[in-house]
Amino acid sequence: MSDAELSLEKVLERLGQVVEGLEKGDLPLEKALELFEEGVRLTREGQRRLDAAEKRIEAVAGEPAAG
Repeated sequence: MSDAELSLEKVLERLGQVVEGLEKGDLPLEKALELFEEGVRLTREGQRRLDAAEKRIEAVAGEPAAG
């Protein structure tokens, strides 16, 4: 399943797992790099979804959201 197919909650859950794995510090370099890359992708996908939600809120409210 691609990042774009996951719900925001699942993206955040997986991102938490990635961070935990990296924080342990006992991974081989190649695996750590793979997790880091996945974390970057998940972060970007999460931000994309939050930006889209903000735009929807602005459209419904008729004014820019605070932030």
